[in-house]
Amino acid sequence: MLNAEQVIATNKANLNNLFSLTNQAFAGVEKLVELNLTAARAAMSESADHAKAVLSVKDAQELLALQAGLIQPLAEKSAAYSRHIYDIASSTSADLSKAIEAKATEGQQAVLGYIDAALKNAPAGSESAVAFFKQAVTASNNAVESVQKVVKQATDLAETNLQAVTDTAVKATKTATKKR
Repeated sequence: MLNAEQVIATNKANLNNLFSLTNQAFAGVEKLVELNLTAARAAMSESADHAKAVLSVKDAQELLALQAGLIQPLAEKSAAYSRHIYDIASSTSADLSKAIEAKATEGQQAVLGYIDAALKNAPAGSESAVAFFKQAVTASNNAVESVQKVVKQATDLAETNLQAVTDTAVKATKTATKKR
């Protein structure tokens, strides 16, 4: 059975884990804020440059050429911005998942330790129930591992698809810009 010291130690460890996970989440938010500030500064600077260029245009054809010249860089910047957001979210999610998986593994090991200790004191004749219980715990752990593998595969597939869509959009924009 658990004693008071074990309960206190477990609660302290859980609190430390919570703070660690919270700090990781805030680090991801901080990266997003930094990315947005950088993007906003660049957009303001580019808007000012574009406004100056528009004011120096001498005819409609020059204005159309100026506008057409903005489409491709804008599409590339939008794709890069989306990719940065995805990378930040993906990285933060991966970090949190690793931390949670590690703690889940620790928890599973602790539970198995408690179960083993409790089962050692099981009455005679309960061996089949003990074996069944251990088998159920093992099956549960295997199910969790399978789900984690499927989530990893889905994440990898989503990342590959996002890259393909981004590449296609940038190529389409380049093609459309060249046709003008």
